[in-house]
Amino acid sequence: MKAIFVTDKGKIRQHNEDSGGVFLSPSGQRLAIVADGMGGHRAGDVASKMALDKLQDDWRKSEQIETADQAEKWLKDHINQVNMVLYEHSKIHPECEGMGTTIVAAIITELFSTIAHIGDSRCYILNESGFSQVTEDHSLVNELVRSGEISKADAENHPRKNVLLRALGTETSVEMDIKTILFEEGDRLLLCSDGLSNKVTETELVQILQKDQTIEEKANSLVRLANDHGGEDNISLIIVEYDPSGPKGDDQ
Repeated sequence: MKAIFVTDKGKIRQHNEDSGGVFLSPSGQRLAIVADGMGGHRAGDVASKMALDKLQDDWRKSEQIETADQAEKWLKDHINQVNMVLYEHSKIHPECEGMGTTIVAAIITELFSTIAHIGDSRCYILNESGFSQVTEDHSLVNELVRSGEISKADAENHPRKNVLLRALGTETSVEMDIKTILFEEGDRLLLCSDGLSNKVTETELVQILQKDQTIEEKANSLVRLANDHGGEDNISLIIVEYDPSGPKGDDQ
């Protein structure tokens, strides 16, 4: 199994408010995280970095995950803890008032992947069944699509596209979606912030993920394409490839 995290501030933003990485537990299992921060006075990067650091620290002390139930409980418990840490920090530090972050996090084992998310950072899977989005955006525009008020095409350029209905750290409690999927040989996971998904079509994502390239080349190609298409936002992504026959790669 091989995984890589790449982030880029894009072509317009002065700061990168995204955080992410792939981390190993003592038993060698992986936790992949992408967090897209929000808030004034650079509080967004505080929120995403605090969330990442807390989950990374917790994961490096965690025990072996054997079942999907254990993975789902771990994500729910620890993300809820992070939510309270961020909320309390924003109340103590006025410069961080209103800060929050999206999050998509995946516990990846050799049998399954369990994905939790809040906001509009996404997880996709590419497998023998094709390419599909595992998560569903917690956004105003997605709710309008779900209710039939607007079409998917309308959503692409909707003026309120960035309005989130859920975020980590903005309230005392938060609701998250958690889903477990099979993760088998040849499968690929893509976790990303909306700086990628808003700029690169699903067709383009598949084309790059299927290329006969190294995982590093694929990740860099995706970032380059998002920037070529405008790069108005920070761009962050993780690719995880399940290739037991290939060389073992370092997580980055």
